[in-house]
Amino acid sequence: MKDQPPNIRDRDAPEIRQLDDAAVNRIAAGEVVERPASAVKELVENALDAGATRIEIDIAAGGKSLIRVRDNGCGMTPEQLPLALSRHATSKIDGSDLLNIHSFGFRGEALPSLGAVGRLTITSRAGGQEAAMIHVEGGDHGPVKPAACNRGTTVELRDLFFATPARLKFLRSDRAEMQAISDVVKRLAMAEPFTGFTLRDVTGDQARVSFRAEPMSGELFDALNGRLTQILGREFSENAVPLDAEREGHHLTGFAALPTYSRGSAVAQHMFVNGRPVRDKLFYGALRGAYADFLSRDRHPAVALFVDCDPRLVDVNVHPAKSEVRFRDPGLARGLIVSGLRHALAGAGHRASTTVAGATLGAMRVEPTEPRVYQMDRPPLDRPGPAARQAAYQAQAPGFAEMAQSYSARVEPAPEPVVDTTDAPAPQNHPLGAARAQVHENYIIAQTEQGIVLVDQHAAHERLVYERLKRQAAESGIAAQALLIPEVVELSDTDCALLLEHAPALADLGLTVEPFGGGAVVVRETPAILGEVNAEALLRDILDELHDLGQSAQLRERIDAILSRVACHGSIRSGRRMQAEEMNALLREMEATPHSGQCNHGRPTYVELKLSDIERLFGRT
Repeated sequence: MKDQPPNIRDRDAPEIRQLDDAAVNRIAAGEVVERPASAVKELVENALDAGATRIEIDIAAGGKSLIRVRDNGCGMTPEQLPLALSRHATSKIDGSDLLNIHSFGFRGEALPSLGAVGRLTITSRAGGQEAAMIHVEGGDHGPVKPAACNRGTTVELRDLFFATPARLKFLRSDRAEMQAISDVVKRLAMAEPFTGFTLRDVTGDQARVSFRAEPMSGELFDALNGRLTQILGREFSENAVPLDAEREGHHLTGFAALPTYSRGSAVAQHMFVNGRPVRDKLFYGALRGAYADFLSRDRHPAVALFVDCDPRLVDVNVHPAKSEVRFRDPGLARGLIVSGLRHALAGAGHRASTTVAGATLGAMRVEPTEPRVYQMDRPPLDRPGPAARQAAYQAQAPGFAEMAQSYSARVEPAPEPVVDTTDAPAPQNHPLGAARAQVHENYIIAQTEQGIVLVDQHAAHERLVYERLKRQAAESGIAAQALLIPEVVELSDTDCALLLEHAPALADLGLTVEPFGGGAVVVRETPAILGEVNAEALLRDILDELHDLGQSAQLRERIDAILSRVACHGSIRSGRRMQAEEMNALLREMEATPHSGQCNHGRPTYVELKLSDIERLFGRT
């Protein structure tokens, strides 16, 4: 018979030991410094907390062999340098109120953690003081020495994780680590438009600047727009709408891209709370809810959102890397983001992104089927004289002479009359111009003052009908349908209490839920527009979203999906021939209806081509 393991009570009680400072610092480093990008983030945030207006970052071997951060902030005195390397020593807070934090850093863990796993040198000079430096290697502090430098601080970290070599095996390639560092610096640069940033790769003999952002000037919105243009590109700034909303002490600013300027992943979503870059599920849920009407599930919006509030209204001390936050009232913050985004997108009216026109022009350009023949590559001509050279040239390069044999300049009458709207009463100085023709019974061609507009009549009318149905539902409410036999749904006590807490909001959408004793609820009415519905499955979907986001949009999304389907069937079908008055009426209604620039699935409803683009397409520039 196999020996049984001894009972834990029979063993000697394990001894409790106090870990030494070196082990404690390495454990802390595992939480704070996950990779070189984490070290760069901590050092740059320290520079921003010091009031720096210019920050330079030098990186070698993806940050594994060298990370150097130089700033022109307030600096430190020689007496402060040893204290800065002590655990939980910081100048950011006094420890009396951990909810009133106005700085990036506040734990006092970054510098001692970096010194525990690498070779760290700090050189600093405060105003009116002498410069000094201190060196730390694997947690062992050296003495403070005199140094020479301008006002500010330079932190140099070499051989990251040399003291914990096992961590090096988990790092990625130098290129991947450098990309992660660049992403971190760009995110911090977005939140600080008045600070200049320079990121250099100093691997090898020559230094290469991989990112530079000069300090912006002017008003905050202008400075922010300029900084986002530097980082996200001119296309984003051209296709984004500004946000400025406030509710109960929470202020939302930033820029949100039009739905037609969307992405295949969430890489273009940048969110900040009190200037701190965060990745929080509350924000992602709010984005999904705000763009639910305009994007399909596989598309993601591009945004740069900044939420500012009293530090006491948000807890930033809930994640080791401070990448998540917790609002005191998450429903208020989410509602502000959703309403602010929807209001800003509605203010954009019928706008569609400028990239749609670029994609259209790219699709129109015909790729050459044969390699281009240059004059210098043509064979020499045997016959002299202008006439002979001309004949030989035409033989080598077919042109209008050959075309004249099979084509005529005479215009044949069209077999069927086309819609002529030359005398249409709608002037072409409207944003979407005046309708001139309809082609393939699906696309409207309108002439504007600066070019032409191509409109997908079915997609455009589908959005117009959908917005009309939503407006009618909001004005008259969602009709409820009483169940012949009310459905009883068994839930846990927690789920039951959470659902009944939101029962009034669900009732406004046509779903009536009442307590039925214990952990059960009874469903008496469901939205009539949904028809026959599985009440239990619907309630559990709503509960999942309430647990995840603190607020549910499941029922609203289902109702909107039905309205969208009704709008699709009730809109102008492809293949229907329209009169000039109908086409112009459609254009005018698009101009007056928010979100008419994209259909219910996020596709553009029209393409605008400037006259200059068309001329360039035909080589007339």
